[in-house]
Amino acid sequence: MSYTTVYEYASDSFTEKKSEFIGHICPVKTAEEAVAFIEHIKSQNRKARHNVYAYVLRDGNASRYSDDGEPQGTGGVPVLDVINKAGLTDVCVVVTRYFGGVLLGASGLVRAYSQACSLAVAAARKMEMCECSRISFSCDYTLYGRVSYLLPEFGVITEKEDFADTVNLSVLCKSELVEELKRKLTDVSNGQLELSEDTELWADFA
Repeated sequence: MSYTTVYEYASDSFTEKKSEFIGHICPVKTAEEAVAFIEHIKSQNRKARHNVYAYVLRDGNASRYSDDGEPQGTGGVPVLDVINKAGLTDVCVVVTRYFGGVLLGASGLVRAYSQACSLAVAAARKMEMCECSRISFSCDYTLYGRVSYLLPEFGVITEKEDFADTVNLSVLCKSELVEELKRKLTDVSNGQLELSEDTELWADFA
Protein backbone atom coordinates (compact mmCIF):
# COMPACT_ATOMS: atom_id res chain seq x y z
CA MET A 1 0.00 0.00 0.00
CA SER A 2 1.14 3.53 -0.75
CA TYR A 3 -0.10 7.05 -1.26
CA THR A 4 1.34 10.27 -2.66
CA THR A 5 1.51 13.55 -0.77
CA VAL A 6 3.85 16.57 -0.61
CA TYR A 7 6.88 17.25 1.55
CA GLU A 8 6.18 20.83 2.52
CA TYR A 9 4.43 24.08 1.72
CA ALA A 10 4.78 25.38 -1.85
CA SER A 11 3.14 28.09 -3.91
CA ASP A 12 3.01 29.68 -7.34
CA SER A 13 0.91 32.36 -8.99
CA PHE A 14 -0.21 33.92 -12.25
CA THR A 15 -2.30 36.89 -13.38
CA GLU A 16 -5.45 36.63 -15.50
CA LYS A 17 -7.15 39.85 -16.67
CA LYS A 18 -5.62 41.86 -13.81
CA SER A 19 -6.68 39.33 -11.14
CA GLU A 20 -3.80 37.62 -9.35
CA PHE A 21 -4.34 33.97 -8.45
CA ILE A 22 -1.94 32.45 -5.90
CA GLY A 23 -1.99 28.70 -5.32
CA HIS A 24 -0.80 27.46 -1.91
CA ILE A 25 -0.35 23.76 -1.10
CA CYS A 26 0.56 22.16 2.23
CA PRO A 27 0.69 18.63 3.69
CA VAL A 28 -2.01 18.01 6.32
CA LYS A 29 -3.11 14.88 8.17
CA THR A 30 -6.35 16.02 9.82
CA ALA A 31 -9.26 18.34 9.16
CA GLU A 32 -8.00 20.49 12.03
CA GLU A 33 -4.61 20.90 10.35
CA ALA A 34 -6.33 21.76 7.06
CA VAL A 35 -8.52 24.40 8.71
CA ALA A 36 -5.50 25.87 10.49
CA PHE A 37 -3.65 26.16 7.16
CA ILE A 38 -6.67 27.78 5.49
CA GLU A 39 -6.97 30.30 8.30
CA HIS A 40 -3.24 31.03 8.13
CA ILE A 41 -3.42 31.79 4.41
CA LYS A 42 -6.46 33.99 4.96
CA SER A 43 -4.67 35.90 7.71
CA GLN A 44 -1.71 36.46 5.38
CA ASN A 45 -3.98 37.71 2.57
CA ARG A 46 -6.57 39.87 4.33
CA LYS A 47 -6.98 42.17 1.32
CA ALA A 48 -7.72 39.30 -1.07
CA ARG A 49 -11.27 39.00 -2.41
CA HIS A 50 -11.42 35.20 -2.18
CA ASN A 51 -9.52 32.30 -0.61
CA VAL A 52 -10.95 29.23 -2.32
CA TYR A 53 -9.82 25.89 -0.89
CA ALA A 54 -10.05 22.12 -1.06
CA TYR A 55 -8.43 19.36 0.92
CA VAL A 56 -8.21 15.57 0.72
CA LEU A 57 -7.40 13.32 3.70
CA ARG A 58 -6.60 9.63 4.01
CA ASP A 59 -8.23 9.59 7.43
CA GLY A 60 -11.84 8.66 6.75
CA ASN A 61 -11.29 9.20 3.03
CA ALA A 62 -12.50 12.76 3.65
CA SER A 63 -12.54 15.75 1.30
CA ARG A 64 -13.93 19.27 1.63
CA TYR A 65 -14.01 22.37 -0.54
CA SER A 66 -15.28 25.95 -0.55
CA ASP A 67 -15.91 28.56 -3.26
CA ASP A 68 -15.47 31.31 -0.62
CA GLY A 69 -17.92 33.67 -2.28
CA GLU A 70 -17.23 32.81 -5.91
CA PRO A 71 -20.19 31.52 -7.96
CA GLN A 72 -21.08 27.97 -6.92
CA GLY A 73 -18.89 25.32 -8.53
CA THR A 74 -16.35 27.72 -10.01
CA GLY A 75 -13.64 27.50 -7.33
CA GLY A 76 -13.61 24.69 -4.80
CA VAL A 77 -14.70 21.92 -7.15
CA PRO A 78 -12.04 22.70 -9.81
CA VAL A 79 -9.35 22.81 -7.12
CA LEU A 80 -10.52 19.50 -5.66
CA ASP A 81 -10.59 17.99 -9.15
CA VAL A 82 -6.94 18.94 -9.77
CA ILE A 83 -5.88 17.44 -6.44
CA ASN A 84 -7.69 14.18 -7.23
CA LYS A 85 -6.35 13.95 -10.78
CA ALA A 86 -2.82 14.47 -9.42
CA GLY A 87 -3.40 11.46 -7.13
CA LEU A 88 -2.57 13.43 -3.98
CA THR A 89 -3.90 12.90 -0.49
CA ASP A 90 -3.24 14.43 2.92
CA VAL A 91 -2.96 17.81 1.22
CA CYS A 92 -4.76 21.15 1.40
CA VAL A 93 -4.75 23.73 -1.40
CA VAL A 94 -5.86 27.33 -0.99
CA VAL A 95 -6.12 29.59 -4.04
CA THR A 96 -6.03 33.27 -3.14
CA ARG A 97 -7.57 35.74 -5.60
CA TYR A 98 -6.79 39.43 -5.63
CA PHE A 99 -9.58 40.82 -7.81
CA GLY A 100 -8.41 43.02 -10.68
CA GLY A 101 -11.74 44.56 -11.58
CA VAL A 102 -12.46 42.44 -14.67
CA LEU A 103 -15.07 39.67 -14.46
CA LEU A 104 -13.91 36.32 -15.81
CA GLY A 105 -17.23 34.52 -16.12
CA ALA A 106 -17.93 31.03 -14.80
CA SER A 107 -15.76 29.17 -17.32
CA GLY A 108 -12.93 31.65 -16.86
CA LEU A 109 -13.03 31.20 -13.10
CA VAL A 110 -12.95 27.41 -13.42
CA ARG A 111 -9.88 27.63 -15.67
CA ALA A 112 -8.16 30.15 -13.42
CA TYR A 113 -8.67 28.23 -10.18
CA SER A 114 -7.67 24.97 -11.88
CA GLN A 115 -4.51 26.57 -13.23
CA ALA A 116 -3.55 28.10 -9.90
CA CYS A 117 -3.98 24.74 -8.16
CA SER A 118 -2.02 22.98 -10.91
CA LEU A 119 0.83 25.47 -10.50
CA ALA A 120 0.94 24.86 -6.75
CA VAL A 121 0.91 21.08 -7.28
CA ALA A 122 3.74 21.38 -9.83
CA ALA A 123 5.78 23.54 -7.43
CA ALA A 124 5.54 21.01 -4.59
CA ARG A 125 8.00 18.19 -3.95
CA LYS A 126 6.10 14.92 -3.98
CA MET A 127 6.72 11.87 -1.85
CA GLU A 128 5.28 8.38 -2.03
CA MET A 129 4.44 7.11 1.43
CA CYS A 130 4.56 3.33 1.82
CA GLU A 131 3.18 1.21 4.64
CA CYS A 132 6.06 -0.24 6.63
CA SER A 133 7.27 -1.75 9.89
CA ARG A 134 10.11 -0.78 12.18
CA ILE A 135 12.46 -3.69 12.93
CA SER A 136 14.76 -3.16 15.92
CA PHE A 137 17.52 -5.38 17.32
CA SER A 138 20.99 -5.48 18.85
CA CYS A 139 23.94 -7.53 17.67
CA ASP A 140 27.68 -7.90 18.16
CA TYR A 141 30.17 -6.43 15.69
CA THR A 142 30.86 -9.74 13.97
CA LEU A 143 27.19 -10.29 13.22
CA TYR A 144 26.76 -6.62 12.27
CA GLY A 145 29.06 -7.16 9.31
CA ARG A 146 26.73 -9.86 7.94
CA VAL A 147 23.60 -7.87 8.75
CA SER A 148 24.85 -4.67 7.11
CA TYR A 149 25.54 -6.65 3.93
CA LEU A 150 21.99 -8.01 3.94
CA LEU A 151 19.95 -4.88 4.68
CA PRO A 152 20.46 -3.00 1.36
CA GLU A 153 18.80 -5.92 -0.43
CA PHE A 154 15.51 -4.83 1.20
CA GLY A 155 15.84 -1.09 0.57
CA VAL A 156 15.39 -0.30 4.26
CA ILE A 157 15.56 3.15 5.83
CA THR A 158 17.99 3.19 8.77
CA GLU A 159 16.46 5.15 11.65
CA LYS A 160 19.05 4.33 14.33
CA GLU A 161 22.53 2.83 14.22
CA ASP A 162 24.24 3.17 17.60
CA PHE A 163 27.71 1.71 18.13
CA ALA A 164 28.54 0.84 21.74
CA ASP A 165 29.39 -2.50 23.37
CA THR A 166 26.91 -3.85 20.83
CA VAL A 167 25.33 -2.33 17.71
CA ASN A 168 21.75 -1.17 18.18
CA LEU A 169 19.77 -0.93 14.96
CA SER A 170 16.30 0.26 13.97
CA VAL A 171 15.25 0.11 10.32
CA LEU A 172 12.05 0.71 8.40
CA CYS A 173 11.04 -1.93 5.87
CA LYS A 174 8.12 -1.97 3.44
CA SER A 175 5.32 -4.16 4.78
CA GLU A 176 5.40 -6.58 1.87
CA LEU A 177 9.10 -7.32 2.52
CA VAL A 178 9.04 -7.55 6.32
CA GLU A 179 8.50 -11.29 6.70
CA GLU A 180 11.29 -12.14 4.28
CA LEU A 181 13.63 -9.68 6.01
CA LYS A 182 12.91 -11.21 9.42
CA ARG A 183 13.48 -14.69 7.99
CA LYS A 184 16.85 -13.74 6.52
CA LEU A 185 17.93 -11.93 9.68
CA THR A 186 17.07 -15.05 11.66
CA ASP A 187 19.00 -17.22 9.18
CA VAL A 188 22.10 -15.03 9.03
CA SER A 189 22.28 -14.86 12.83
CA ASN A 190 21.44 -18.54 13.41
CA GLY A 191 18.46 -17.38 15.46
CA GLN A 192 20.56 -15.18 17.77
CA LEU A 193 18.75 -11.91 17.02
CA GLU A 194 15.81 -10.82 19.14
CA LEU A 195 13.71 -8.79 16.73
CA SER A 196 11.05 -6.31 17.82
CA GLU A 197 8.53 -4.96 15.32
CA ASP A 198 6.32 -1.87 15.22
CA THR A 199 3.69 -2.17 12.50
CA GLU A 200 1.33 0.07 10.53
CA LEU A 201 3.84 2.89 10.03
CA TRP A 202 4.31 5.04 6.91
CA ALA A 203 7.50 6.39 5.38
CA ASP A 204 8.85 7.81 2.13
CA PHE A 205 11.12 5.22 0.47
CA ALA A 206 11.92 7.30 -2.63
